[in-house]
Amino acid sequence: MTDSKPEQPNAEAPIFRLQKMYVKDLSFENPNAPKVFTVKQSEPKVEVNLGLKSAPIEGDGLYEVTISITAKVTQGEEANTLFLIEIEHCAVFTIKNIPEQHIPVVLAVDCPTMMFPYTRQIISQLTVDGGFVPFLMEPVNFLALYQSQQRQAGQGQQ
Repeated sequence: MTDSKPEQPNAEAPIFRLQKMYVKDLSFENPNAPKVFTVKQSEPKVEVNLGLKSAPIEGDGLYEVTISITAKVTQGEEANTLFLIEIEHCAVFTIKNIPEQHIPVVLAVDCPTMMFPYTRQIISQLTVDGGFVPFLMEPVNFLALYQSQQRQAGQGQQ
């Protein structure tokens, strides 16, 4: 029997950790209240725009990821606005010892996937507090969005 020490890995273990989530900017507009609550009209139309950005911040391996969502719900032939929501929901992540070529995927897929359920809940609660039924956004496939963006970027370079 030999006394051998377990092999020490050359690289440190990868670290991927959510440090803090916060609302950077939030707006709810209900420009046609109280009329929108008293007049029954047609099925509402929903327009949702989603943006995503990330940037390194001061500190070792720290990144800020921002999900920006604008949701406008209108109703009727005149497209009267029921409500308009704008949110910038952010989080700080520690990302260390992950190969450099994987960082863009982590920032564009893994981080927003962790954040989105909370963003969705904030928006839902905001619409309830504004006097409407909960506005439940569909889940977002951030991997599919990232892959689509990469394909478009590749086509643009050709």
